[in-house]
Amino acid sequence: MKDAQAAFYDSLPLLRDFNNLTDPERFTAVPTEWVLGVADVVDSTGQIGRGRYKAVNMVGAAVISAMINALRGQEFPYVFGGDGAGFAVPASAAEAARSVLADLRRWAEEEFSIALRGAVVPVAEIRQAGKDLRVARYAPSEGVDYAMFSGGGLAWAEAEMKAGRFEVPYAAPGALPDLTGLSCRWSNSKAQNGQIVSVVVQPTARATETDFADLSRAVLVAAEGLDRSGHPMPESGPPIRWPPPGLALDAHVSRAGRNLLVQKIKLLAQNLMIALLFKSGKRLGNFEPGHYKRTVSRNADFRKFDDGLKMTLDCDPATLKQIQTVLEQARKQGSIHYGLHAQDEAMMTCFVPSATRDDHVHFVDGASGGYAQAASAMRA
Repeated sequence: MKDAQAAFYDSLPLLRDFNNLTDPERFTAVPTEWVLGVADVVDSTGQIGRGRYKAVNMVGAAVISAMINALRGQEFPYVFGGDGAGFAVPASAAEAARSVLADLRRWAEEEFSIALRGAVVPVAEIRQAGKDLRVARYAPSEGVDYAMFSGGGLAWAEAEMKAGRFEVPYAAPGALPDLTGLSCRWSNSKAQNGQIVSVVVQPTARATETDFADLSRAVLVAAEGLDRSGHPMPESGPPIRWPPPGLALDAHVSRAGRNLLVQKIKLLAQNLMIALLFKSGKRLGNFEPGHYKRTVSRNADFRKFDDGLKMTLDCDPATLKQIQTVLEQARKQGSIHYGLHAQDEAMMTCFVPSATRDDHVHFVDGASGGYAQAASAMRA
């Protein structure tokens, strides 16, 4: 039986309308006894410059998949940030969080030569610093829901991590997190309306919650004029090709210490069967390809709140100009920082516990730098 702490997240209502998340009253304070885990890739901008953003995305998503597997089905709030992730868990899972982050730091270094920061921050420390950590649950479909964060606590914890506080040390060499279900089999989705635009907006210290809620509402109203509110994945699902573009990444993620070449060959065969199955559209047991692809699109996480607003939109030039006008006016008033990054395609990184259920998770980002590049532009 779950204790009261662990049952907290289960008790939160599922919000079906993303616009409702602009209301601060929709967010509930995370229990003070909980901890917040944060992780991000060091020098993600440099990694992107070397053409490694898909690897950066995969490492960021690995944080979430490893925690989901470690907690064995227990629901908890998490958010994907492109080059990192954040999650909150009860005190009873704090050691599991530290162990997962330690393993991930070692694995990312050994498997991808990527340096990953990791920290576990008590929520009590966040509140002592004058910040808060509040959460809401947004359900884009019947199959999944995603956590949204507000209160400034997540951003504060990330800054503390980058300053070297609350650090989780590396695990011993050879550490292997459980990444079962993490994959990137889909091909990128090309923009249909203009460009794939990654948007990152954060409030300044001068902005009140009401100020930021009003600004977010104005941006979302502009985006609603786009087809499907700017959803960057086709309604029928993203394209799939053989051989898949992410084969090498999938092999690194799934090999679990086994020979890399052997794992690539195994995945080539598996993905050929999958591609043929999707092409034929024929049902195989409880798996129906058309339904699965449509569910992938419905489940996609293309907009979120994490102490700010992040969106990956298939955006036409007129709407992009409208959004920029709204954001620039707010920036001049000193209430926000923002960054935009435009590219031709969107990409997706997936966590699929079972292909025959509808609870598969799909993280969307721009394919040539996405959120990380937008955040870099914001800092500049």
